[in-house]
Amino acid sequence: MRTIASTFLFILISASAMAQDAAPATSFWRDPFNDPLFPFYLVIGFVFLTAFLVIIVAIYMLQVLNVFIRKAAEERAEKLGVKYVAPPSYWSKFWDQINAFRPAEKEADIMLEHNYDGIRELDNHLPPWWKWLLYGSIVWAAIYLVVYHVTGSLPLMEGEYQAEVTKAEEQRAKLLALNPPVSIDESSLTYSADEAILKKGRQIYVTNCASCHLADGQGSIGPNLTDDYWLHGGSIKEIYAVIKNGVPEKGMISWAPVLSPEQIRDVAFYIKSIHGTNPPNPKAPQGVLYTEEAAPSADTVKTSI
Repeated sequence: MRTIASTFLFILISASAMAQDAAPATSFWRDPFNDPLFPFYLVIGFVFLTAFLVIIVAIYMLQVLNVFIRKAAEERAEKLGVKYVAPPSYWSKFWDQINAFRPAEKEADIMLEHNYDGIRELDNHLPPWWKWLLYGSIVWAAIYLVVYHVTGSLPLMEGEYQAEVTKAEEQRAKLLALNPPVSIDESSLTYSADEAILKKGRQIYVTNCASCHLADGQGSIGPNLTDDYWLHGGSIKEIYAVIKNGVPEKGMISWAPVLSPEQIRDVAFYIKSIHGTNPPNPKAPQGVLYTEEAAPSADTVKTSI
């Protein structure tokens, strides 16, 4: 027994020392197998499991033994010619013990001298189960103090919050590594009829823009996006800038805080693609007639020597 106690004490002291030396960046639950207190908790769990199994086996053996004792008592009573009276069960004894009931015939011994209109007061003590709860809360407070404040094997609320923030940052970094953001150079942005870009742009448009410009771009609160007239320019760079910066004086918000540069590009390309589609019931033209600039000539100049 002394050897077991010494071993247990050594594990506790060494685990506590290792916990103080270790960096508190991670909690026990994030990496329990590499935590310095893992051997200590493993021993504690093994002790409690063994004690639980021993108690279960002991209860079962007591029940079996009680059956044999009862049969022997019944046979003895039958031989003596008397009626067998079963003793109180373990449960009834336990119930009486945890409540410390006093028999009615002993009430006179605990009756106080106070008399309230014929109502007498008994000097009953607190029931044992209430005291056990009090003692248990004290033990729990001691365990809580050691686990959370002495060894630091489990984090406090602030530590849990920081751990969740760190975990979220790690997940965000993984997502960004898998899907790195696309850098958009507004000064050199050129329109492309890429089907994948236009498909994503339409989804963004239907979700965010159709309420003002309608699903086909014919215009409602906002202007018609399919004709040749534009309020702020019809080039792809100008469309991108309007979506990004918004037009606050006309009720259009800036979408830069909501959409990424890549998403703004996608929806700008989609708006450019629906030009000239002639949807039903288009809104009257607004703004200035926009004519697409001609692409620079690719011809080369030949000089003769």
